[in-house]
Amino acid sequence: MPKFLFVYRNARDSMSKLTPEEMQKSLQKWGAWIGEGMQKGWMLDAGDGLTDEGRVVNAKVVLDGPFAESKEIVGGFSMIQAETVEEAAQLAKGCPIIAAGGSVEVRRLAGYTTKM
Repeated sequence: MPKFLFVYRNARDSMSKLTPEEMQKSLQKWGAWIGEGMQKGWMLDAGDGLTDEGRVVNAKVVLDGPFAESKEIVGGFSMIQAETVEEAAQLAKGCPIIAAGGSVEVRRLAGYTTKM
């Protein structure tokens, strides 16, 4: 079965605007959604959230990043399995980040590592 990466995107400052109670509710929603996906078998790896610290590396230089001027950031990722990209997109619709104004980028994995 094909595997897909869910890339979670949200406004840069969205988490800092939450009260502790709102943060707790958000974490509970994430836990329930991930738990359901793992129990039903479509979520293979819950992945993790990402911090602001990082670097952007290219052939000439290593730069600080991700860049603060971007309006939205990649906040985390998960790996799932589905028959089609359409099915994967349907599964992504239940992600709590969407209700919070964010988005889920759904990308099919090429499968290179399984062919080696």
